[in-house]
Amino acid sequence: MLSPTRLRVLSEVVARGSFSAAAEALSYTQSAVSQAVARLEAEAGAPLVIRDRAGIRPTAAGATLVEHAEVILAQIEAAEADLEALLGLRAGRLRMASFPSAGATLMPLAIAAFSERHPDVMLSLAEGEPEEIAPRLKAGEFDLALLFEFPDEDRALTSELHTVSLLEDPLHVALPASHRLAHKHALALRDLRRESWVQTSASSPCARHVVQSCRAAGFEPRVAFESDDFETVQGLVAAGVGVALIPRLALTRVHPGIVVRALAPSSPTRQVLAATLPGAAAPPAARTMLLILGEVSEQQRERPH
Repeated sequence: MLSPTRLRVLSEVVARGSFSAAAEALSYTQSAVSQAVARLEAEAGAPLVIRDRAGIRPTAAGATLVEHAEVILAQIEAAEADLEALLGLRAGRLRMASFPSAGATLMPLAIAAFSERHPDVMLSLAEGEPEEIAPRLKAGEFDLALLFEFPDEDRALTSELHTVSLLEDPLHVALPASHRLAHKHALALRDLRRESWVQTSASSPCARHVVQSCRAAGFEPRVAFESDDFETVQGLVAAGVGVALIPRLALTRVHPGIVVRALAPSSPTRQVLAATLPGAAAPPAARTMLLILGEVSEQQRERPH
């Protein structure tokens, strides 16, 4: 294989017409230049320069190599520049995914902060539930994803990923404003054992955890309606057709027809995580976004609720 370094030496020798001039331009010794050309001739299997009283001039093989060398060296310089820009976050892209309630709260703030600091990096955001987007992150379709998990869940979803814990997201009770328990500041799940429930689709992690929490409180929830849109869940609760457990991140806009109450002695809580591929598999932009998401999550934790 031809050496790019020696191709550069040959180009300088031909362009300047002497070994000594090429050596000065490259900050090499004349001996090093001569050895580089000799080794390149061995690699090529043919003489590349002719030495005479007029100086150095290329053979036909040498002229051909110099012509290709100019293109090769230009491409190497372009690759080095692109790599430097990528590592310095002056180029490249960051493909992200998030579950909906974090995509509507944490992600917009993080994207705005990232774009202000690194405007030349292209950002994209897809939406989905953790069980959908985690496998796509592992497959390399995304560079970073926001996921959540409950304490009693299998950790298979986040295995093989580098994760950073961002915040705890408790589930609060949403009641119709006219509900008989709406005046209470805190409720126990058992207080709601005779209620109809509105929840996300039965296979979703939140719905599974609501059912487990209700069973732990001694009853089976009677699910009347299902929706994976928490705005719809709030609307159904406001209409008086049931009660619901809704994550705090999904309560940034509260329907005027509902009241939100904490659970006593504590609310079921999910952990919000930022995930990337481990180690060097995560691009520099993803590692930078992890830091920004940490900043945004800290601000979210400090907000009054």
